[in-house]
Amino acid sequence: MTAGAVRVPRVTGATEDWSRRYSRGVLITDLLALIWVVFGVQIAWLGFSSNLATNTADVRLSYFGISIVVIIVWMSALALYDTRGDRVIGVGSAEYRLVADSSARVFGLLAIAAFLLHVDLARGYVLIAFPIGILVLILSRWIWRQWLVAQRKHGDYSAKVLLVGSPASVLHIGRELGRSPEAGYRVVGAAVSSGHRGLLPGSSIQSHGGFDDLAEALRETGADTVVITSSDDLPPERVRQLSWSLEPGRQHLVVAPSLTDIGGPRIHTRPVQGLPLIHVETPTYSGRKLYTKRAFDLIGSGLLIAVLSPVLLVFAVLVKATSPGPVFFLQERVGLNGGTFPMVKFRSMVVDAEARLQELSALDRAEGNDVLFKMRNDPRVTKVGAFMRRYSLDEVPQLFNVLMGEMSLVGPRPPLAREVERYDVHVHRRFLVKPGMTGLWQVSGRSDLSWEDSVRLDLFYVENWSLVSDILILLKTARAVVRSEGAY
Repeated sequence: MTAGAVRVPRVTGATEDWSRRYSRGVLITDLLALIWVVFGVQIAWLGFSSNLATNTADVRLSYFGISIVVIIVWMSALALYDTRGDRVIGVGSAEYRLVADSSARVFGLLAIAAFLLHVDLARGYVLIAFPIGILVLILSRWIWRQWLVAQRKHGDYSAKVLLVGSPASVLHIGRELGRSPEAGYRVVGAAVSSGHRGLLPGSSIQSHGGFDDLAEALRETGADTVVITSSDDLPPERVRQLSWSLEPGRQHLVVAPSLTDIGGPRIHTRPVQGLPLIHVETPTYSGRKLYTKRAFDLIGSGLLIAVLSPVLLVFAVLVKATSPGPVFFLQERVGLNGGTFPMVKFRSMVVDAEARLQELSALDRAEGNDVLFKMRNDPRVTKVGAFMRRYSLDEVPQLFNVLMGEMSLVGPRPPLAREVERYDVHVHRRFLVKPGMTGLWQVSGRSDLSWEDSVRLDLFYVENWSLVSDILILLKTARAVVRSEGAY
């Protein structure tokens, strides 16, 4: 081996062990789900009849045998598309998308085979079995994911990660991985360019020396995944030698780019002359996606106003009857492209709430937010207002803002002008899209979030929004509202 090459010991990888156990468990439930669906639909649609006739040679085929073939082909497709691989489980939509794609291809393959062989299959048997099968498989995978996430929050069923790079990049990547334990990357140590040994300042990450100590660091930590957090001190040749030194199938190499908060659909890899080029699509804020979002907002807000009109009427009466003042509270907020609009809410505070704001602002700073005013026990809130705030019912009138095009159902939080004056330059990117009634901030802690986390989530949404993500956020919002998580 050449001078400066990295020697890594051959160790037994824990990744293979937990991933195989998990994969076997999912395989068993996939098989049981398909047996239940395919044979269940066969019996429900055809009874216990076992034969069918072809259109040509009058050959009698058994539906029982066809069901077995369908299950075998379906299970093979799920394996072929690696739907149980440790790269896709735990987070994101890739696992569910692969399940649906592989199942659709089985459906297409069956249709082509039936056409070529002139087999007259009962249409109901096919058209019912596949949609139900996909739904049951996805539900089964979702249940498995809840279990896996619970395990990973305790550090189990995760890759043991050794971070390699500069101290600053190691701290940054370690912090980001720590935000999402459900992703399955548990940091067990680091090797930094400075050669520092011991805890890295301001963190719980233990450094085991420099790059020349990688073999010792891997042995001491039992890591099965090496994550390169920066390549400034690791030239391409040395990175390649490191990749060659890792045991195939048991130890893994991950290169973390400096970009963060980028959604998966925007990332594409393309190898060119041995260079793993990462293409990151720039976000779009116009065209078809924007018209689709507006149509979704119009239909959604219109339907919600119609359904919730009795609730609007009841709380309008309660607000008026329990405290003096108007029913609605209008407040100027900053929206799309920095323009302002009057945001409407049910009045949840006393009439002179704005006049009393300054005297309460100093107390709020003790709760850790210098930009947003958030007080857990705000004395200005009325009794009815406290109930509405707990379940976000005071925000229901904002549906009219959505209907008028001033807001969206999902988007960044609509800020006050005095808050915008204190924004850093990069925070103004949140004005590239309309503010929302709900957003990532709503489903990730609501009022309990720090200012930095609120900004990070809003900017992540601005950079990566899609109609599918909007629907998922709305579903999560309903759950957060029912549980009254972080609202005050």
